[in-house]
Amino acid sequence: MVKIAVKNLVFGYNSRRILDGINIDVKDSEVMSLVGPNGSGKTTLLKCMVRILKPQGSILMDGRDIERMSRQEVARQVGYVPQSSSTPLATTVFDTVLMGRRPHIGWRVQDKDLDIVAEVLERLHLEELAMRDFSQLSGGQKQKVLIARALAQEPSVLLLDEPTSNLDMLHQLEVMETISSLVKEKGISAIMAIHDLNLASRFSDKLVMLKDGKVYAAGAPKALLNEINITQVYGIEAMIMNAMDRPYVVPIRSLAEAAACEG
Repeated sequence: MVKIAVKNLVFGYNSRRILDGINIDVKDSEVMSLVGPNGSGKTTLLKCMVRILKPQGSILMDGRDIERMSRQEVARQVGYVPQSSSTPLATTVFDTVLMGRRPHIGWRVQDKDLDIVAEVLERLHLEELAMRDFSQLSGGQKQKVLIARALAQEPSVLLLDEPTSNLDMLHQLEVMETISSLVKEKGISAIMAIHDLNLASRFSDKLVMLKDGKVYAAGAPKALLNEINITQVYGIEAMIMNAMDRPYVVPIRSLAEAAACEG
């Protein structure tokens, strides 16, 4: 079943069009990765989907236009992790993650809310940092806490903008494995803007390849990650390897370098 659908979405600043006629859909229990070079529109598309930006076209969740949903309804269903986020200086990690429960909390925090926060901290191996000041954490630690905050929200749709950008390889795998397992366990949908094509290939059910604000191609990693698409979208020569029944991209050289060598 389609959880969220983007139809004929257009967005621009002044006369410059950033997104042009985007059509995508994401099903329950599916991880979709938005890939493409810088400036292709990945972050802008996520911001449109969470109503930070107001595009033309429509975004449907369970068949309902999100523009007709209240802010509270959207907040309960959509968890969003931006590339960076400001948090009050004196907030502990536990309280930062507890903020994810805000759309569900009435007059006071319930035991259920505390249990959910504790469970998420444990899944992301953050329990030892629970009482630490968020502002004193490293960039990678902050990124994991922000992901934990979104997971504590228990959304039906999870939007993540470069969730692994500040993490080392171990923590990249840890975060991606957690997201992937929760998507399957909870039947939710996840959409990620991500630069790392190999992480996208490993953990995604579907890729959407963006170029110049348009969908260049969409489909399973096996179908999309080939030498022709990589050359056309990224302007590089690459070799495609296969492991664990997934394609992996090995960059070789830019087309400019290739042309210079041939010349």
